Amino acid sequence: MSSFKKLEVISLLLFVLSNTCVVNGFAPLVNGKCAVTSLSAEGFGRTSVKEKPKNDSTKSEPHSVPSDAANTCGMSAADAKKALIDLIPRMTGKDEEYRAVESYVNLLEEQYVPVQTIDFLNLAMAGEWQLLFSTNLTGRPSRKLRLRELIQKVESVGFNGSLTNMAQWDLAEDEEVFDCTGIFNVKCSYQINQGARMIVDLNDHEIRPAKGSKIPSDVPGLVGLLHRAFPKEMFDPSGHAFDTTYLDADLRVVRLTGPHHEGVRNIFMRKGSFEINPASD
Repeated sequence: MSSFKKLEVISLLLFVLSNTCVVNGFAPLVNGKCAVTSLSAEGFGRTSVKEKPKNDSTKSEPHSVPSDAANTCGMSAADAKKALIDLIPRMTGKDEEYRAVESYVNLLEEQYVPVQTIDFLNLAMAGEWQLLFSTNLTGRPSRKLRLRELIQKVESVGFNGSLTNMAQWDLAEDEEVFDCTGIFNVKCSYQINQGARMIVDLNDHEIRPAKGSKIPSDVPGLVGLLHRAFPKEMFDPSGHAFDTTYLDADLRVVRLTGPHHEGVRNIFMRKGSFEINPASD
């Protein structure tokens, strides 16, 4: 089946599920509905992803969020999804932006109807997902390192599978010329042993320089820089479980449960699904 046809099938089936009242086989029910948890105490804040920019009168006014952006009363899941995808690339670190993301995600999770079979769950999750947002990006990036994208590849076979977190990196050891480049892979395996909950184990870290690239002189130092730049739960997810709290053909929200990253949310888009434009209108 071609990837285009596969996405058409996923979209159609998820549309049917979202408009059908069925017994929830993959998540706990509260009064007949999926349990909804607030994000407000789970990592959203000014320093979660981006620092607030310094005032600069020479720069144009950044994209703003309406004062009622976090008010999702009467909003459909489709509208919340569109608003979320539009907002994330434009975020500048304002409190109201994080409140809006929190509200949009809560609405998506509240209206989400989980899939009912492991085969369909695997079909919907499989593929490459680009990280759009994490509540756990608190490190300060180095001037020496540049990450171009962070992709999570999901491969499933029944109740088992693999997760590979892949980052394209560029390194400037002299802090001027980015003459080292390559791919960093975090290879993990998982098992589904309770509903749709994925129990994840770290298998290996792998650095692969690109063909023709200069080889870094300090590989352990590069690993340290990557560790600082990565969401910690994606660098080493050992001992944690991933709950899929929203999933459609091109958007996926994951909530972590575990000793170090409890409640962290990661928001992914299927690679190539949207054209992300961070420029203000």
